[in-house]
Amino acid sequence: MINSLIHPKQGDKANSPWFDEFLVKLLENRDRTGLTEMIREIDALMLTVEPGCSAAYVSELALMTPYHYLVTLESESHWTHVLRIDMDSPDILVREVRAPGRADIFRSLNEVYPIGAHKPNSRYMGEIFRVSNLHEVVEQQKAREIRFFNQDQIRKLELPGNMAIVKPSPYTHNIVAYWERPPEDIRVYALGNSVILDDVNRGYCAAKAIQEELGLDKLIRPIDHLATRVYSQNREVAILEYLTLSSYYYWGSYDIASQNSSTNVTKSIHYPEERISPAKVFTAANHPYFVNHLVGLPSPTESFVRNYGPRLHHLALEVADGEVNGLANIDYVVQAIRARGKDFLLDVIGSREEGLKQIFSSASEHSSLIVEYVQRFGDFDGFFTKQNVAELTHAAGVEENLRLLQAESEAANPVSA
Repeated sequence: MINSLIHPKQGDKANSPWFDEFLVKLLENRDRTGLTEMIREIDALMLTVEPGCSAAYVSELALMTPYHYLVTLESESHWTHVLRIDMDSPDILVREVRAPGRADIFRSLNEVYPIGAHKPNSRYMGEIFRVSNLHEVVEQQKAREIRFFNQDQIRKLELPGNMAIVKPSPYTHNIVAYWERPPEDIRVYALGNSVILDDVNRGYCAAKAIQEELGLDKLIRPIDHLATRVYSQNREVAILEYLTLSSYYYWGSYDIASQNSSTNVTKSIHYPEERISPAKVFTAANHPYFVNHLVGLPSPTESFVRNYGPRLHHLALEVADGEVNGLANIDYVVQAIRARGKDFLLDVIGSREEGLKQIFSSASEHSSLIVEYVQRFGDFDGFFTKQNVAELTHAAGVEENLRLLQAESEAANPVSA
């Protein structure tokens, strides 16, 4: 039997006795009932963009990531563009709402937050896990009081019909989906008609030509981790909920005291290589916003959640170790992408001596997601350094404050916006 508690905990963030107790109970139960064995890797990531934005976003991803445009699934109210690296790494499903006024539960999760409402259709949705026995996984999760969309709701939401989909988490606002796929079978999504859209394909081909010309295709590797931000009071329950829904284990938590936050990491029990099943990271403030005036510390993580809602903050991609013309690969990648007009929030931070370098891009105007690049040197076996995380968190907070001011200004002056 798999033992999800075999890995020693990392980090210096203290958890509550309640968390420590139920971490053991939940993972032991998950292992004993076979859920850990049945729930395998992340097969795909789902997100939605504003009407008219998907072609530009696919082009952006084609330049900045290893993803290729495969096909578009056409349904009544959405285009769903399937992006793929290979059958070892997760797909990305980029959904575009075709009608600006369309309302659904995912849009409603944006509309109550000041910056989220500014782009009501732009949000990350969640992950699709491959499972070996869909019926058994769903029945066991229902017995744990996990709530699923019914098939009629999935049809109305225009999500793939060959999946069981959990309703949005009250803690992360993300969904998790399960589908049964033999590992040797190709991924096929039961949704609409398959087409190749000319504008999407043109933008993709142009971006890939630039990427290959610059040699970036040999340097940028698949997704390393997915980072979600949640309210301070929901840190522990968000982690435990995800461990209940997945076959991940708790790697550990680090206190980033200078930014009044913590970084909490979960990883796949089955696949040590993140390119197959990315790590899932949860970031939360150490204190709720209403005591900031007493604590006297910045609170960029809590501010992000109050402005956007709980949601995915960034996708992190690995950069291959090595150098190009005397530059670390990550420095070359950032320099090349900056020259093509993409902004970054700060200069590359970290060093070879510390074991890794990292950087955040500015948030995409199409998806609101940040892209992080991370290069680990030699035999560095950590996940990050606390100083790097502090600097990245601070830089993201500065940009998010500017976006809040912009959103408030446009809301107050709708004619000039």
